[in-house]
Parts: sequence; C-alpha cells; structure tokens
Amino acid sequence: MSRLALRDFDAVLAVARRGSFRQAAIDLGMSTTALSHMIARIESDLGVRLFNRTTRSVALTDAGRVFVDRLGPSLLDVREAIEIVRARGETPSGMLRINAPPFAARSPALTHLLLEYSRRYPDMHVDLVTEGQLRDIVAEGFDLGIRVASLVPTDMIALSLGEAQRFAVVASPAYLATRSRPLVPTDLPGHACIRVRLPDGSLYRWHFEKGGDTAQVEVSGSITFDDLTLSRAAVLAGFGIGFFFEQDVIADIDNGSLVRLLEDWTPPFPGLCLYYPGRRHPSAGLAAFLNLARELASVNARGRGSAASS
Repeated sequence: MSRLALRDFDAVLAVARRGSFRQAAIDLGMSTTALSHMIARIESDLGVRLFNRTTRSVALTDAGRVFVDRLGPSLLDVREAIEIVRARGETPSGMLRINAPPFAARSPALTHLLLEYSRRYPDMHVDLVTEGQLRDIVAEGFDLGIRVASLVPTDMIALSLGEAQRFAVVASPAYLATRSRPLVPTDLPGHACIRVRLPDGSLYRWHFEKGGDTAQVEVSGSITFDDLTLSRAAVLAGFGIGFFFEQDVIADIDNGSLVRLLEDWTPPFPGLCLYYPGRRHPSAGLAAFLNLARELASVNARGRGSAASS
C-alpha cells in the first residue's frame, strides 16, 4: 500500500507547475538534491515514472499527467478540510502564499500589512512571490493575489488595500537644462524617453488623464529597459524622461534629484486590491490576513478624511 504523504503530493505538483527541480525546490524550501530523491522515491512507490528528465528540461510523462490532473482537485479538497479544522484553532499557523507584481511589493500599504501580520501572527509563514506575469492563483497554489483593481479576475473576491496609486513623469535637472519642458503629453515624442518593456514583450504606452480627457503616448528613445532600477538610474544620469509609479521616485523628487513633469496629467487612480477565490471556509491564517487588511484600510481611510477636513 502506498505511504505517500501530503508533502509528497506538494512536491509532484510543484515540479509539474515549475517544469524545473531547482525552481520547485525553492518554492518548497528544500534542496534540489532532496527534491530529486523525493520524486524518485515517489515514482518507486507508485511503480511508474512521473517525469521525463533531461539535463535541460523536466516534463510530465503520460502517467504523470494523469496523476497530476487527478491529484490537483483532490488535493484542494484535502487542503480545504485541513483549513476548516485549522480555522477552529485560536492561533493561526501554517503557510500563506501570495502572488504580486514587483511594484506592489514596494507599496507602503502592503509593506505595513505584511509586517504587522507577521508581528501579530508569528506562527504564520508568509511566502510572497513577485513576478510581472498574471498568474492563475488557484491553479498555482496561491492563497491570494495582489493586482490593481482593473486586473482582478471577475470570478474573484476583491478587497482594496485602501491606498491610491499615481504615476510620475520625471527628468533630471541636467536633462532639462538644455531642453524645454513638455507641457502636454503630445510634447513627449520630441524628447528622449526611457521606454518600458512589459513581461509579454510589448512596449508600455504612457497613460495620461486630465479633466476627463485621456491620452496614451508611445514614446521614443534610444534606451528600453524592463527593470525599474536601470530605468531610474538612466533618468538620474540625464539620459531622458522616465515614467514611474510615484512611490518609486518620490524621494528623488523631494530631494531635487528629479523634477516632476506633467503632474496635472497624472491623477491618482484606484490602487491595489487583494483578491482570492470565494471559499466557504478560508483558513485561519487567510481570514486573519483579510481582517487585518480591512482594519488597516479603514485606518488609512479615516486618516485621509481627517487630513482633508483640516
């Protein structure tokens, strides 16, 4: 009789999801060698090979595909049962897996939420995975995701983090010393701009809005990056105008290293949302995280209201 454990099933699904022993081992918090031995033991116990391995790739066999297709839904049922029982405990414990885009991880609101959660619930392990591509959080084993409101899947429950986002168009004083400032978005094509490449390979078109009018500008320039650090460095060095989330360059604006442009064309827009599937019985850890998110969002809203009335 098979003696496979829940951790064994997690290992098989992780390797199938990642297509890599190294990446799956990182997700599972173990060494690549230990994971390889675990999969070999599972295959020996089942009497069938689940993966075809080469020096460059890992792929499911036909038997492995059947196993994973049947295992995934069943494992969700098992985990839900565990979560229901665990939710009856007084102190949340276990793992909370979150998927978010890189810019969301730099959000002060999310930083405060994660650190306060870890302070209140030291028995919970938070695993935040940041990547540019949109992921199916259910299929890939995440408890919840974080996206801007407009990108939250319609079949998910969304919860605002209570913090608006805003873009900032900036250039260095050295760049502007020999060039006129753009006064409207249509002035940008006459300037050198640091272009942004999206995860799908397309170039980002800079979005502007003012008084109900909107504009999307496909800027030009000799530099294209898909990395925030490199883009910011290029703008600071005077190579051109950049387009960033405000939170990523506000310190540079405040200390005079960068000059803000077209500010009246970059109004705040709905910020980040947590989103998660509508389960009847969320785990104690997830329920505590959502309750804390609501609490902090409410505090932020009261703070903004007090500031507006003063």
